[in-house]
Amino acid sequence: MSFDKLKKNSGAAALQKLSQEVANLNNKANGSGSREDDERFWRPTLDKVGNGSAVIRFLPPAEGEDLPWVKLFTHSFQGPGGSWYIENSLTTLEQKDPVSEYNTQLWNSGIDANKEVARKQKRKLNFISNILVVKDPGNPENEGKVFLFKYGKKIFDKINDIMHPDNTGISNEDPDFKRPANPFDLWEGAHFKLRVRKVDGYPNYDKSEFGVQCQAVEGADEALKALWEKQHKLSDFLDAKNFKSYDELKSKLDRVLGLNGQTAATPKTKNISEVKGAVATATSTPATVQKDEDDELESLSGEESSDDLSFLQSLVKED
Repeated sequence: MSFDKLKKNSGAAALQKLSQEVANLNNKANGSGSREDDERFWRPTLDKVGNGSAVIRFLPPAEGEDLPWVKLFTHSFQGPGGSWYIENSLTTLEQKDPVSEYNTQLWNSGIDANKEVARKQKRKLNFISNILVVKDPGNPENEGKVFLFKYGKKIFDKINDIMHPDNTGISNEDPDFKRPANPFDLWEGAHFKLRVRKVDGYPNYDKSEFGVQCQAVEGADEALKALWEKQHKLSDFLDAKNFKSYDELKSKLDRVLGLNGQTAATPKTKNISEVKGAVATATSTPATVQKDEDDELESLSGEESSDDLSFLQSLVKED
């Protein structure tokens, strides 16, 4: 998509297309590689108690791409021997994945203990988008730069809310009536005020919100085009090279869970106590396993733990 076409499609047409994509995601049941060494990714700076704030702007599809996000599924859990399974799920590519298949078997057994295991092993949904960092109190040098941002369903729900505001019982002439807006639009989008709080040990984003509609940056179209051209390709995250084969994943799953008669030993790490603390965050967020596993497992309540997952990936090293 060229910049001229992007501008031409700005507004209602783009919003309608994204709205359909959101609906498709929700109907389908409703991500990948560590970011620790990837300087393209931005994360908010948190204080000692886990609180932080920033202002960011979600950006439109990059040149040659149709959507301003990619969705990714990952699995992260610990086996009975202490070994870890932290991998991208092939369900991201709409392919069969051994963990989802095994979890389906556990769930369909009807045994409560098996269902609890399936819950702990269920996949986690994340999204990746290009963003402009508007204000970053913790790292002011990031302001005005384009980064990748990985986020979960809680933030995606806020994106959905601005695109489909709840005006139940409100007249369109009422001052409280909210008109649908495309937060990814360069001209008519809105800055996102990110507020992170640590609540019950988990990062919470409930206080985050979109501001009033405005241009992404001040100036004429030249300034907007220059911003748009700095974006990263999102489709790269769906490249098959980022996913192990079904057989490789099945072999690792069998080894971690001891399904082949052998249980993998606890991996050595300098910070194993920190890993054990972080795993509670990485594996406790309810997420979709597979449609056959009932609606209970299709709930994506809870908070994002993307940072904790990256932390685990940086500490736990297996073959």
